[in-house]
Amino acid sequence: MTRSRLDLRFMVPALAGWALTAATLSWSTGSRALLGVGLLATTSVAAFVLVRRARHGRADPGRMAWVVAVLATGALCAVASAGHDLARRAGPVDELAAGHSSVTARAIVLTEPIVRTQPGREDAVVMLRLRLTRVEARGSVTSTRAPVFVMADEAWAGLHWRDEITVRGRLAPDDPGSDTVATFRAAGPPEGRAPPGAARAFAENMRSGLREAVAGLPADARGLLPALVIGDTSQTPLDLEEDMRTTGMTHLAAVSGSNVAVILAAAVLAARGLGVRRWARPWFAMALLAWFVVLARPEPSVIRAATMGAIGLIGLSRSRRAAGLPVLAGAIVVLLLVDPWLARSFGFALSTLATLGLLVFVRPWGDAIAAHLPRRLRHLGPALALPVAAQLMCAPVVVLLQGSVSIIGVLANLLAAPLVPPSTVAGVGVALVALVSDRAAAVLAWAGGLPTLGIARIARTFADLPGGTLPWPDGAAGAWLLTAVSLLLVLAGRWLGHQVVTRTVTVCLIGLLVAGAAVPTRPLTWPPVGWRVVVCDVGQGDAIVLRSGPGRAVLVDVGPEPGPVDSCLDALDVSTLDAIVLSHFHADHVHGLAGALGGRVVRRVLVTPVADPAFQAKEVAHLLGVAGVEADSLVAGDRLALGEMSADVWWPARRLGEGSVPNNASLVLAASTGGADVLLLGDVEREAAHAIWLEARRDPRMAARIGTFDLVKTPHHGSANLDEDLMEAVAAPEAVISVGVDNDYGHPTVKHLDVVRRNGSRVWRTDRDGSVALVETAEGLGMVSEK
Repeated sequence: MTRSRLDLRFMVPALAGWALTAATLSWSTGSRALLGVGLLATTSVAAFVLVRRARHGRADPGRMAWVVAVLATGALCAVASAGHDLARRAGPVDELAAGHSSVTARAIVLTEPIVRTQPGREDAVVMLRLRLTRVEARGSVTSTRAPVFVMADEAWAGLHWRDEITVRGRLAPDDPGSDTVATFRAAGPPEGRAPPGAARAFAENMRSGLREAVAGLPADARGLLPALVIGDTSQTPLDLEEDMRTTGMTHLAAVSGSNVAVILAAAVLAARGLGVRRWARPWFAMALLAWFVVLARPEPSVIRAATMGAIGLIGLSRSRRAAGLPVLAGAIVVLLLVDPWLARSFGFALSTLATLGLLVFVRPWGDAIAAHLPRRLRHLGPALALPVAAQLMCAPVVVLLQGSVSIIGVLANLLAAPLVPPSTVAGVGVALVALVSDRAAAVLAWAGGLPTLGIARIARTFADLPGGTLPWPDGAAGAWLLTAVSLLLVLAGRWLGHQVVTRTVTVCLIGLLVAGAAVPTRPLTWPPVGWRVVVCDVGQGDAIVLRSGPGRAVLVDVGPEPGPVDSCLDALDVSTLDAIVLSHFHADHVHGLAGALGGRVVRRVLVTPVADPAFQAKEVAHLLGVAGVEADSLVAGDRLALGEMSADVWWPARRLGEGSVPNNASLVLAASTGGADVLLLGDVEREAAHAIWLEARRDPRMAARIGTFDLVKTPHHGSANLDEDLMEAVAAPEAVISVGVDNDYGHPTVKHLDVVRRNGSRVWRTDRDGSVALVETAEGLGMVSEK
């Protein structure tokens, strides 16, 4: 039997177009158009030279054809990107956003609402994207097609994809290169909701039928089965989501290319069983795929998954495997032409890499695995190879997202892999049967529920294993390092396996040496001698300890829970707090107050003058009243002198109504303790941070100090909503991000990390490094992490 050969050169033009699109999304429309025209002209010249030289036999047509293909793909991507940007910016939205104008608009919902509970808020925050179709502002009404990012309250949670609504709120500029042209702060609930069309109503009936059919299943299956089939995670238990994230199984609870490939494979087998002729089977499968896209809603992520799933199915075929790479390359280019902002989408990158891994590795690795299996189980070879190939290809991108490498992810996915097809196929069957009979669908739901319970059990079991993740450098350096390690394993894997078999004793000794080196010694030496500032690891929140004397300190914020801050202070042997400073009243900064107060002498409590959110401020006042401590407020210009610690208050100078009022009311301290100078930025957002930067340009004392800090505690746990001017002016050699492991907000964001690193700061993160200390020694200042 001949093997179909793969030619990776087909991917070169697609990857070049992808890289060009991603690099130029932040450019102006005119710059992108000019680049596209230039590349088109260069392509024309190269094609002319190719044809002419080929006629005279003076050129290798194949090699030059690849050059022309790369240039042509880049030109198409640049022109398409500029065209999309020109179309979406037509109208007044850019100008209105720059002026933070209030508008009334007619809009179409582009994505399903995402509901998130924000620390310190009673109500949840709803996030979604809209396309504004008509905007009324400043006395005029204008048509547009501008996509905007919306943050609103729970009144928006009931919206559905493609709903047409009337909205009122305030526009603000979005980041350059974002897939939206502005952000929209809603001023009230959506109004004028138009009734859904027949097709959308039919799809929603199918989705609700699936949800009702699984209502009688155990909680894990009830939440996971709709997630496997249509990406509906609304009923998935939060702790199960966390365990799946830890074990690298999150992709199962989304509409992914692998799920689509399972559905298509099942459709082909069903067609064969029903006696459908060979030529008609692809059409049968495509019809089922179209129905599935309608069921899951044709959002960009679903279209992407459907495309990659269809290509992945090609890769599993021996006869058509060689066609997979050209089809994948073409699909990448087409998807980028339709939606250029996919170029910066982690989901698009993960889907593409997983599909590429399936095309390149699954068949040969599956055959190698099958050769070592009993004859009756050899058909499982590709199924076992699939999660390994996907994990290998996607690992560098995953490092960018979570800054660690899952050691148990491959094994967890291998064990779950056999359970995914029956769950997915049964779930699709439930959605179909629910159109006819609710009772029959409820019975069939158990056929999908049982394997999903197995998937959930695997996730929960493996998430509890100690040492399941390996800390890894984050950012581009970590991604490239893991890529190099992965290539080494692929290229030298057979040799390494041979060494393990033939030199067992040596390998065991090396393994013991590595394990011994990996055992953390920091618990034996923490806290470090000479600490001046400690940023405690309290999860998704802040708690910073400034030394003010032996056994004494000033504590800035107390974290979201009493236990972590109490443990941190105990470890530092702090028995007296000269002051507790609460930067603002969000829960992730004040809910741990009882842990700081208990068992210690607390001399003063200092707070922001903006008591927002009010209910949280009242809780703090009540707790302080019980403890017999009064709170005083600080404002910009105040100065503290407490033992060895002194601080100037840089903010708040006034109450800001833009952005988050509580965050922008955060106390910002420029503090000194011993020989260490630190800047603590609380949770200030862009508006307050920029006001601080402007004040520093006017105030000679602030101007003289702003570039002299040894350490900066960066704002808002690594949020992208920061002021680059202020961060560039500070540019401290050390930067600490106080952030929780696997938080729901995507903190720290890539933008935040890029801004801090671009200014020359070394980045420390409490989610990876644990508590972090700035230490004063005879040689000077240095940083030490708990881990």
